[in-house]
This record gives sequence, structure tokens and C-alpha cells, in this order.
Amino acid sequence: MLDIAAELHGWCEEGRDFAVATVVAVGGSAPRQPGAALAVDSAGTAVGSVSGGCVEGAVYELCRQALESGESVRERFGYSDEDAFAVGLTCGGAIDILVTPVRAVERVRPVLGAALATAARAEAVAVARIVQGPDGLLGRLLVVRPDGSYEGTLGGPGVTDAAALDHTAAAQAHALLEAGRTDTVTIGVDGSRCGAPLELLVESSVPPPRMIVFGAIDFAGALVRVGKFLGYHVTVCDARPVFATARRFPDADEVVVDWPHRYLDATEVDARTVLCVLTHDAKFDVPLLRRALRLPVAYVGAMGSRRTHLARLDRLREVGVGELELARLRSPIGLDLGARTPEETALSIASEIVADRHGGTGLPLTGAHSPIHHDAERVTAPAAAGRRGRLGSVVA
Repeated sequence: MLDIAAELHGWCEEGRDFAVATVVAVGGSAPRQPGAALAVDSAGTAVGSVSGGCVEGAVYELCRQALESGESVRERFGYSDEDAFAVGLTCGGAIDILVTPVRAVERVRPVLGAALATAARAEAVAVARIVQGPDGLLGRLLVVRPDGSYEGTLGGPGVTDAAALDHTAAAQAHALLEAGRTDTVTIGVDGSRCGAPLELLVESSVPPPRMIVFGAIDFAGALVRVGKFLGYHVTVCDARPVFATARRFPDADEVVVDWPHRYLDATEVDARTVLCVLTHDAKFDVPLLRRALRLPVAYVGAMGSRRTHLARLDRLREVGVGELELARLRSPIGLDLGARTPEETALSIASEIVADRHGGTGLPLTGAHSPIHHDAERVTAPAAAGRRGRLGSVVA
């Protein structure tokens, strides 16, 4: 649901009634992951997607029905071998959809609206909703902030201690929010591991992950564009003010003039940050990579020929970088696509970043027997493990 937060927040501001269909569980080769959503307002306007087209029509009708009935409903869609034309996923997977009406008269609407506004601003917030349990509790939600505070309640029919339930659910949601993850958790209806189980979908909205591109060269301009397309907050950093200008990199979120290693010491990174070193100049690369390979970031890649790479490894060993740290370095950077132009090279680099993020092999899918959709993102460390530093750089 938070993936369409901007649109839904607008609907809340306009006072529209709407229903939200959210993917809450997947099995097999499903096209969308938990948290993906389709919303339909009372006029029939639709935004979002839950399946990439396979079951959108049927889910649209479920949303219209939920708006009329005012009741939440959970429905499963999967491929039918008996009737290939039945509503289902032709990819052979299965998805569970929770459809929840959101009406202007409901007390939960202001709480949800505040969460949607926060997510639309690309700020951190988590929404925990009951997606499996007694019918009277389906769709009830709790909004959790980065400081651990929360609004709303999961309490309702059959819940004897709503405060305990909310406290436990908020703690679980806060842990997922810190890790920047969307996932399901199961807790007891009384807030412990005992009692009737409740399944919660916790959707986390966090600021965009960072891509820091070191080296204001032509290849960097193409990589900036691809990074923005993938949803990164992109920074270009170079010590040379004649090259590191906003005019040369209009698509970058920021362009910084500073020595790369000094900027890395001062800025904030976390477990989702990717560092792309395109300078291939020892006076920049060595002090930068010496620091980068010791940080809890998602990816460190460096451009250069194989000869440059071997010489770089020797220089890094000379300044005390260990073999385990060197094993983290992706160099020469990117996957082997036969890339030649800056745009093709940027695609090669981005492909390696995506494959590394999701545990992909980087091999052709044709003839392969590995899953097309991997189960979940690989999280190396919670976002809270990131470093905060004082920004001391000059921004052009």
C-alpha cells in the first residue's frame, strides 16, 4: 500500500472513499511481492497493481464490492490447471490479497492518512495490518514511527488486552522498519505467543537508498540516470570543481566537490547504500576504497581494466586492507554484457547491483532452472547500523 502512498494521500485529502487491495502473501513465481497494492475509489478510478495484469480485473471488482459492504476480505488467486482461462496467475504462482475499505467516516482514516503523508514525503514509517485472523479484525492497523511511538489500535472483537497486543505489534513493526523491510509476522491475539494467532503484514516506507558515484566522468552521467530510474538518491562526488557541477549532472540529487575519501568519512551510509568508484586514479581510489570496504554498505564496485584492478589490489594490501575486505570489492565493476558506451556500462553496473541485492546469478534465464523471482531482498545489516557524520563538503 505504501508504494502508492502519494496517490492515496491525495485521495484522503480530497475526502474520497476508496478500497485498497494489498498483496499479503505469495507462493511460487508471483509477479509482485507483499505490500504491492491496487486501490479503487468510489468513482471507479484505479491506481497501482497487484499482479502486473493477471488478476487486476477480478481484484478491481473485489475493491468495488468492499466499498459497498464496508467489510475487509482476503482472497487467494492462483493458476488453475483444469481451466486455464479461469481468473488466476498464468505464471503458475499464487498470491493472497487483502481488500480493505477506507471510508471518510472511519476513525482509522486520519491515522492512515498521516502515515500515507509521511510515506509520500519519503520519510520513515511502518503500517502493521491484521491480514489473517478473526473476520472482525481483518484490516485493523497500527502506524509505527522511527522512534517506536505508534498510533491506532489492532484491538477489536475477541481481543481481551488491546494495549498488550498493540505494544507487541509495534515492537515487531519497529524492528522491521529499522531494517527497511516489509514482511509478515505472527503474534498471539493477547499480545504474546499464546492464544489465537494473528498474522500481521508490516509495510515499511523508508527514504530512498543512496547511490554515491565517485568520479565526475561521462560514465557517471549515465549511471546517475540509471540510478534515479531504480529509485536511488544519487550523489556525485569529485575533488575537481571544473568537472563536478550540477550543470554536467542535472539528474543527480546532489553534486559534491570534495576528496572522495573525505566525503565518505563525513556522510551517512547504511546497509542499502551502494558505492560506485569510477575515478580509476590511485590517488583517489586507494584512500577511498580503504574506507569503503570496511563499511556496512550493500555494494562497493570500482571501474578499471583487469590490469588496473590487480595493481589496485596490491596498493590496497600495502595500506593494510585484508583479504576478506578485498573480497567484497566488485572490480572490474559490472556484469559482462559486452558494454561499450556509457549507457551500456551503466546498465552493466546497475545489473550487478540488482543481482547482488536480490541474490540473482546474473546468468540468462533461458534454460536455467533457478527461480525467476527470489524470495526476499538480502539484508546485510539493519539501517540503524549506518553511520551518521557531519557534512563538511562543498555542494556545487
